[in-house]
Amino acid sequence: MPKIVAVDVLQVDLAPKVPRSDAIQSFVTQETPMVRITTDDGVVGTGYSYTIGTGGSSVVALLADHLAPRLIGREADEIEAIWKDLFFATHATAVGAITALALAAIDTALWDSRGQRTGLPLWRLAGGAQRRVPVYSTEGGWLHLEADALVRESLQAKADGFKGVKIKVGRPSIAEDIARLSAVREAVGPAFEIMTDANQCFTVSEAIRRARHYESIDIAWFEEPLPAEDLGGHVRLSASTSIPVAVGESIYSLAHFREYLQREACSIVQADVARIGGITPWLKVAHLAESFNVSICPHFLMELHVSLTAAVPNAAWLEYIPQLDSIARSRVRIVDGFALPPDTPGLGIDWDFPAIDRMARRRHRIGGT
Repeated sequence: MPKIVAVDVLQVDLAPKVPRSDAIQSFVTQETPMVRITTDDGVVGTGYSYTIGTGGSSVVALLADHLAPRLIGREADEIEAIWKDLFFATHATAVGAITALALAAIDTALWDSRGQRTGLPLWRLAGGAQRRVPVYSTEGGWLHLEADALVRESLQAKADGFKGVKIKVGRPSIAEDIARLSAVREAVGPAFEIMTDANQCFTVSEAIRRARHYESIDIAWFEEPLPAEDLGGHVRLSASTSIPVAVGESIYSLAHFREYLQREACSIVQADVARIGGITPWLKVAHLAESFNVSICPHFLMELHVSLTAAVPNAAWLEYIPQLDSIARSRVRIVDGFALPPDTPGLGIDWDFPAIDRMARRRHRIGGT
């Protein structure tokens, strides 16, 4: 079996393509920790994760100082064993975002390496369940946009073939939220999906109150209505509304997803491949959700999630937010409102390594010559 002989760790910062704001924060920059794993058969696997403006240097330090050195000499195809060993090696800092993001950068690189070695694209390697997944756009639904801009952006998304749009909610008054959502619904018609996202800004009572008002607009889901740690609040909210409650982008453990599903605290899971710790645990979340007859609609990172949603049978949507355009030559292929996974081996991302090298802010090499 191929053994790991070198690991490169670096960070690239990417500016958002449009201004992005929600109820609790603005998207300042995508700090992108990247890992390149070289094996003794000459294969180089590339993986990555992200932050939205803080913590990237901490992820890189954890990778360079503690995780990457443990990879040297390991058999690259023992992905499950490596993930578990690294998780327990950093058990004092897990479960949590920094550790999960570091693990994800390594895990995605290992899956990329396996795909290149076998000649299989990730979506086939990880299951091959479906050849296309419907896409919705988030890029025109940010909280700072007023109703006329939301309508314009939503109509453009519909004209471009998207099957739905996500609108951020959490304005100071219910009336503002309803005015924005109602304007979009009137413009796009009843057959076009509208997702909403509160980014954890509400109390339980306010979420229940707002959901009651949102119901008449027939939204596809109410995303992150409460802080992710408030499991009991999500139970109460889910029991009080007909709107599907979606959670997951801020959950960092398979066990936490299990608790949400067991308690019927959500009806859509949105596991983020970077924040859950990589492809290995993401697939476990997807199949766990499948066992509860629940869909998975992942958050962000569409260039990775396009393959993962095609790999599993219960993925219902891909979120469209382009972010790798300045460091990758490939683009997510969308036909008639459906995303098609790439058929190139591994992750299917055609990295622009000269651009990455120019933009790299931090760089470490472990092993090699």
